[in-house]
Amino acid sequence: MKKFNKYLEVGADALGLALSSQQVQLLAGHARELMLWNKKMNLTAITDIRLVAYKHFVDALGASTFLEQPARLMDIGSGAGFPAVPMKIMYPDLDVTMVDSVRKKVSFLNHVVRTLKLDNIRAVHARVEDLARDPGHAHLYDAVTARGFADLSKLAKLARPMLGSWGTIYALKGESATEEITPELENQFLITQKSYSLPVVNAQRAVIILKTR
Repeated sequence: MKKFNKYLEVGADALGLALSSQQVQLLAGHARELMLWNKKMNLTAITDIRLVAYKHFVDALGASTFLEQPARLMDIGSGAGFPAVPMKIMYPDLDVTMVDSVRKKVSFLNHVVRTLKLDNIRAVHARVEDLARDPGHAHLYDAVTARGFADLSKLAKLARPMLGSWGTIYALKGESATEEITPELENQFLITQKSYSLPVVNAQRAVIILKTR
């Protein structure tokens, strides 16, 4: 994983982040398990370790810089663990619940949590719509994250029941994300956009931040 560590260091430096040796070790452990499991099941279409480093890990690290230190975070559609696992590694005090409707992905996520010995993070096999009716989840989170979710309005509708009276949705998007902001969303939320670049691969990313009114 030496190449991965090098790419990770370049990406972190470009974002102005100083990673500890333990954080690098944990992120590399996540990457190693992703590459191993991806040989057996389709967790990511990206298989080049350089692109895995930048488009998955550095992307998640970039988004993590905009988190306003929530105590409890839900990540919707976690897939292979992005952005939830890197965010947990960056902020160890976070309590994280990852949600995915695909059982094999949930199995992978819980394997990663066990392998990396991470505390207060777990993956749940469920549909978010169902968790909105579950008293163990509804209105209990300070923040909801989601990466690559198709439609911002739909994400807001799914995420809102997860948030407490005050909460924030962080939608990780591409550079054209502002096109998804509707007047209806602006009536419901205070909306800001934060942008960042992925080095080397020259990709532009944005985090749309929706704060409940």
